[in-house]
This record gives sequence, structure tokens and C-alpha cells, in this order.
Amino acid sequence: MLAIIDYGVGNLFSLISSLRFLGVEADVVGDEAGLRRADRLLLPGVGAFSDAVAKLRATGLDKVLCEETAAGKPLLGVCLGMQMLLERSYEFGEYEGLGLIPGCVRYMDNAVEQGLKLPQIGWNALKFENGRHPLFRQVEEGEYVYFVHSYHAVDCGSALIATTDYGGPRTAAVASGNVMGTQFHPEKSGEVGLRILKAFCDY
Repeated sequence: MLAIIDYGVGNLFSLISSLRFLGVEADVVGDEAGLRRADRLLLPGVGAFSDAVAKLRATGLDKVLCEETAAGKPLLGVCLGMQMLLERSYEFGEYEGLGLIPGCVRYMDNAVEQGLKLPQIGWNALKFENGRHPLFRQVEEGEYVYFVHSYHAVDCGSALIATTDYGGPRTAAVASGNVMGTQFHPEKSGEVGLRILKAFCDY
């Protein structure tokens, strides 16, 4: 069973609809027992980093999530959920993330300097980094996925597995062992996104 972590933030309906379309047993889970019972975990998120990470920590599920991933359970963070996997964010201040992936989150101010609109909303092509990660084994480089964000992950080192171009290279996906994250929304990325979700479910 795949557990979509419910901590009061995230587009849960789209995610569970996509997973059930794939025939994946998926449940929205907001308690420790549910997370520990699951075979894999999915961390969604929309909105501001500080609010989301505070809500996650208020539930106590952050500790359970870290314990389960340390034991080898696969985890996928989506959009803000991906950003929370990193070490810290500088969105309206400085806030500590979960530290499961190296790097931090910063405003895409150089995109604004180039006359590009923020948030970045729309379809952008994927470019693979550091080899072809298993998350993309059913995806070709150059295929398009759907982004909605104004902040991006930087300094991720070897955890960087895909970028996209928006006034320069932007982190599109990261991975470290069994912990993975996508800045884009696979559940809103049509057939390409479904293939990525399927790859995660088979990981």
C-alpha cells in the first residue's frame, strides 16, 4: 500500500486519482500507524515552506517519515513536498527542512531579471543529470512535465537527477537512495507523469 501523507497541505485528490488510475493501492494517511504499515510514502505540498513544514512537524509525522526512510522505505516528495526533503529553505526567512536530500531552496530572482514571470507555470522539458535515474526509466529526455513554483532547489550535488530550463537550469528532480522528489507535479503531467508515478510505485 502507498500512503499519501495528509498533514493539512497538498492536492491529495489529484494524486490519489492518478495512482488509482494506475491500479495502485493508495490511501490518504494522517497517522503514525498508517505510515508504518505502508510499503512506500508520498509527501505532497503546496503553499509556503514555513507553514507546510510547521504543520508536518506539529503532527509528529516528520519523525516517523525520517525513521521509515532510514529503514529503506521509498519516499517521493512532490513540489513543496520535494523542497521539504532538503536541508533548508530561504522562502520569507530561513527554515530547516527534513535534511533527507542535500541542498536548499531559494527564490528564482534571476528569472525575474530576465523578464520571465513567476511563478513559473506551465510545461517544461526534462533534462537528465548524473545518468538516467530509475524514476525516469519509462520517460525520454526532452519530454514535458508541469511546473508551478517560484522557488527552486540549489546545491543538491549528486542528488540532482533532472533539470529544466527557465531562464537557466532549474532543479526538476532529486534523489538520494530511496528518497526522491520532483519539483513538477507528476499528477498534473498527463501520460508522462503517470509513467513517473508508476516507476516510483515499482521502485
